[in-house]
Amino acid sequence: MQVSTSRRAFFTGRVNAPEAFVPRPPWSLQEAEFLGVCTRCGECAKACGAGVVQTGAGGYPEVSFSLGECTFCGDCVDACRPGALNKDRAGKPWSLIARIGDGCLSAGGVTCRVCGDMCDAGAIRFQPRVGGRADPVVDLDACTGCGACVKPCPTGVVDIVHVSQSVEEAVS
Repeated sequence: MQVSTSRRAFFTGRVNAPEAFVPRPPWSLQEAEFLGVCTRCGECAKACGAGVVQTGAGGYPEVSFSLGECTFCGDCVDACRPGALNKDRAGKPWSLIARIGDGCLSAGGVTCRVCGDMCDAGAIRFQPRVGGRADPVVDLDACTGCGACVKPCPTGVVDIVHVSQSVEEAVS
């Protein structure tokens, strides 16, 4: 039986609330197809050596970057018998990138570059500003969305979002 998130929203009083973004494991099918194919067996979570694939709402797997980073080892894909995770699809493992929100220490004039130090892809750089401060900048082409920058952030303002969500925010 598939969980209807709109029904759940109704019973929890969040009828008009937009559906929250849920990061699925790497190489997931598109959300609607993923929900139809995934059997909620939990094998992908058991196979995740990094421990970031967890059982989420409705029993479906999701990635929790607060626990660490995705190493893109592919063990979750290998464990997925129903095929909800599939490396055969073209392109990157997912369309996720890092976003640094308001409250960043470095942007506030305090020297902190832990997110950039943790980024093996070198996607987070610090752009010098007048007055000695440096603002963090995410290189969207270099960012893999692995989440290595999320957990170590002392203010918790780094999160992982879908690429389209980041583009929408940059335009508005």
